Amino acid sequence: MPVSHDRILTTHVGSLVRPPELTRYIEAIDAGVKIDQAAFDRCLADCVAEVVKRQQQVGIDIISDGEFGKFRSWSFYVLDRLAGIEERAIEAPRGAGRDQLMFPEFYAEYFPTQKLPKRGTVVCVGPIAYKGQAALQKDIAIFKAALKGVAVADAFLPVVAPASAVPRHKNEYYKDDEEFLFKLAEALREEYKAIVAAGLMVQIDDAFLPYMYDVAFAAADLAQYRKWAAVRIDALNHALAGLPEDRIRYHICWGSFNTPHVTDVPLKDIVDLVLRVKAGAYCIEMGNPRHEHEWRVWERTRLPAGKKLIPGVISHSTNVVEHPELVAERLTRIARLVGRENVMGGTDCGFAQSPYVRRVHPSIMWAKLEALAEGARLASRELWGRKAA
Repeated sequence: MPVSHDRILTTHVGSLVRPPELTRYIEAIDAGVKIDQAAFDRCLADCVAEVVKRQQQVGIDIISDGEFGKFRSWSFYVLDRLAGIEERAIEAPRGAGRDQLMFPEFYAEYFPTQKLPKRGTVVCVGPIAYKGQAALQKDIAIFKAALKGVAVADAFLPVVAPASAVPRHKNEYYKDDEEFLFKLAEALREEYKAIVAAGLMVQIDDAFLPYMYDVAFAAADLAQYRKWAAVRIDALNHALAGLPEDRIRYHICWGSFNTPHVTDVPLKDIVDLVLRVKAGAYCIEMGNPRHEHEWRVWERTRLPAGKKLIPGVISHSTNVVEHPELVAERLTRIARLVGRENVMGGTDCGFAQSPYVRRVHPSIMWAKLEALAEGARLASRELWGRKAA
């Protein structure tokens, strides 16, 4: 885990808006159109190289490949990398959380605008195993090639947590869902281990862990939800066992949708579970107006020794560009609670949840990342004085 003793480092959650030339190829692949594979591979490599350079140019210290190699969403990409999973044509019913029940007119207008992919029922029909080695090694090779000659503090690849990989599924093979979950964790470990072995940091994305409180538990039964979540934290730790914690980041958020979020589970009710994850850094959404006040959780919660906090100080869900002074304010108040060396500046979530779903215009995405970098410089000067780099 990169450590700085004279300034706040910057990063983000990983997923960036795909360029149109890449999206056109992905659309063709999804439609079953035959493509020139060599031309597509060149396009993908060129796009990753460009997005790597652009992150460095706007002042981001710890960068990703933009998740450009994933052709589904940030989580469901993994269905193409798992054996023992079958995706049936029957549309799985979407659970309606209490937020949706409170604002039905809004959601009726909103969901049709989101380009949500139609998904079948995900069914476990045999022993789960990881079969995505070739796709993963391609992602790693393209990213590492793009990193050559680019001066950044570190680099990471985002992948999915067991709880978020197939949050809704049918189990027709294992004796119960807990056995299924732990076998899934063992399969995903192959992905985590390969990224770390390649010299990159791995970021474990787990948006469904907080999100399911509203959807599956109707934002009502906290005790039962915590019991459910604790098992999924245990499964993740099972997958991470033996891997170096200082090369692991764990990310949670309350979903990428720019929706009311009035029934989200409060951070104070899950922060102890989050800190149980065997990771070196915790990326937590703290920039959106429903959760910004939760910086006060750290007034009474101790960040474990040697761990880093990456608060989201830039929102992914609004085209308003945060003022650098606001970014600096958000960073300095957290740094004064957990220690200035223990904080990095981050974003709430990814700017694109799939090749087709973007939350902001790409020009605004880069403006937001520039504001993050400038805000971190302002915060560094306040926290370190003239020593700040």
